[in-house]
Amino acid sequence: MNESALGAPNAITIVSFLLFIGLSLGITVWAARKTHTAAHFYTAGGGVTALQNGLALAGDYMSAASFLGIAGLVALSGFDGLIYSVGFLVGWPVVMFLIAEPLRNLGRYTFTDVVAFRLRQVPIRIAAAIGSLAVVAFYLIAQMVGAGNLIRLLFGIPYEYAVMIVGTVMLAYVLFGGMMATTWVQIVKAILLLGGAALLAILVLARFNFNPLALFAAASDTYGPGVLAPGRLVTNPIDAMSLGLALMLGTAGLPHILMRFYTVPNAKTARASVSYAAGFIGFFYLLTFILGFGAMVIIGREGITAFDAGGNMAAPLLAEAVGGTGLLGFIAAVAFATILAVVAGLTLSGAATLSHDLWVNVVRGGHADQREEFLVARIATVALAVFAIVLGIAFQGQNVAFMVGLAFAIAASANFPALVLAIFWSKLTTAGAQASMLVGTISTVVLIYLSPTIQIDILKNETAMFPLRNPGLVSIPLAFIVAWLVSVMKPVPAEEQQYHAAERRLHLGADAPEIAKH
Repeated sequence: MNESALGAPNAITIVSFLLFIGLSLGITVWAARKTHTAAHFYTAGGGVTALQNGLALAGDYMSAASFLGIAGLVALSGFDGLIYSVGFLVGWPVVMFLIAEPLRNLGRYTFTDVVAFRLRQVPIRIAAAIGSLAVVAFYLIAQMVGAGNLIRLLFGIPYEYAVMIVGTVMLAYVLFGGMMATTWVQIVKAILLLGGAALLAILVLARFNFNPLALFAAASDTYGPGVLAPGRLVTNPIDAMSLGLALMLGTAGLPHILMRFYTVPNAKTARASVSYAAGFIGFFYLLTFILGFGAMVIIGREGITAFDAGGNMAAPLLAEAVGGTGLLGFIAAVAFATILAVVAGLTLSGAATLSHDLWVNVVRGGHADQREEFLVARIATVALAVFAIVLGIAFQGQNVAFMVGLAFAIAASANFPALVLAIFWSKLTTAGAQASMLVGTISTVVLIYLSPTIQIDILKNETAMFPLRNPGLVSIPLAFIVAWLVSVMKPVPAEEQQYHAAERRLHLGADAPEIAKH
């Protein structure tokens, strides 16, 4: 397809954008009237239902990487693009069966509350904040790059201004509406995204008599049978295992996802909300496979890369091809809503880490009042919005699904091992948890820097010191081993006793007797 309305604004695109922005700001005004305390700002007062939280979880999780990135990867790489879909999805049973209920029972605002529950607060919260902020930073890069490309191509405005627009609109409703506004914007976005992707998939399949096999056959005829087999995107099986492990376990370590479990009233509702979320997300990822192959056949790889080398514009281009500029405008607005909602969730999570974990529990030693914590959270939100805009401009041109894969590797290595061991292993010590989180974060970042992705693809060196493109296969076991080794070398009987005292609350919730903090 040689001609496209991308880059030339049309009325439907503009109206769709303005309608969503108007709706989200309306939600913000409504939510601002209910957001007066830190509890409301972080967790919407804990009154969100299972279905609402399931939709919001899906909205938080179905990011620009899911919609723009995976569709683009499938369009350019064929079957291998599915590794991201499968990896993102299979993490949800881990969340449901291992994490959701204990997290809701033990925590208040952030997952660090659970790790620090029976351990020494200051060292745990500092180490956890480093890992969480690294995850938020990589994830923000992906979302802001996707947003900048999308708005630049749709409106023909410079990339830098596009990133600034997203950062400013997001800041408005996080700053004033907090988790209440973020939750409802994510619910609206999830409904729009599921509806838009389903409509697009139906229009694609209509061209192939609603037979997916005919679509795959057309792809095979055009680009060879290799597009239906693995090995084009991830050629090394060990690399595939490493990436899959990071995506699966990273889901259970994402701070902005874990934070959502505090918005519901109890652990049973938390578990039910994961069931809803997994259903919505699974359905959506099936659709992205259709969209990716549809773009490959209908648009062609050359047509996709002509607009964006990373393939991130495959879905909007496909929408234009099968539904004209009207559908392009709608899908573009949905993609914008997707990015805006996820950026809001990430920013809120980062603000909670800075204000609740670092300011209140480290700087102020747990003695700050609600008003002070609320103020610091809002200041942190502004700082993170500026940070997101700077990152988005600095990392222009990266494929968003790849960037999210790196964020998942950090989450899986820095957050997941310490969280699981804090919940299930009585012998975990403060030193063990702290060492695990720091080693997980640092090893992941260092190995990513030494990987072929940075050394060969970006820095254009001939070789890389570390052979794997995603370090999860090394960094995740390393974080577990370090936690075990440090904890058994220097056991702390008092902390083990604290674990047994906390077991009742771990399984029964906040109504069980408290244990003394130290």
